[in-house]
Amino acid sequence: MKINHILFAILFTGLSLSIQAQKFGYLNSQVLLAELPEVKAADAEIQALQTQLEKKGQMMVQELENKYKELQRKEQSGEISPKALEDEAKKLKEQEAELGKFEQQMQKDVLEKRQSKLQPVIDKVNNAIKMVATENQFNYIFDSSAGILLYAQESMDVTSLVKTKLGI
Repeated sequence: MKINHILFAILFTGLSLSIQAQKFGYLNSQVLLAELPEVKAADAEIQALQTQLEKKGQMMVQELENKYKELQRKEQSGEISPKALEDEAKKLKEQEAELGKFEQQMQKDVLEKRQSKLQPVIDKVNNAIKMVATENQFNYIFDSSAGILLYAQESMDVTSLVKTKLGI
């Protein structure tokens, strides 16, 4: 019986030492990313693309609206036959469908641009985090911006270490 107590004490001590030996850190990736010049430049480029595509889309909408108004005017003034009216309405419906496709493609293009511009920056930040974790013997580094971290000592915030690695 005494041997069981000794084994339990040794096991418990070993377990508590391994738990105590683990080192945890955290950072706020959103704040970190917002401070990177590469992110600001990428955001500006993405915004420019989005603005350009939105402007093109607005011009397409305006053109379609003008064609609908012109068709209505022709119908009301009797300048167009019912068959021609039907044909023109069909063409406008097709143009409207094309506009819908353009809007979907626009969203896809902006998302792809965001991914292509930000992924290298995210990879760079992740590498810096890994280097900080390795150099400072952290077992885990959590992201406080994810909303999962309920409490952390400020002394375990590794944001400044990662910023130093990134040169900011």
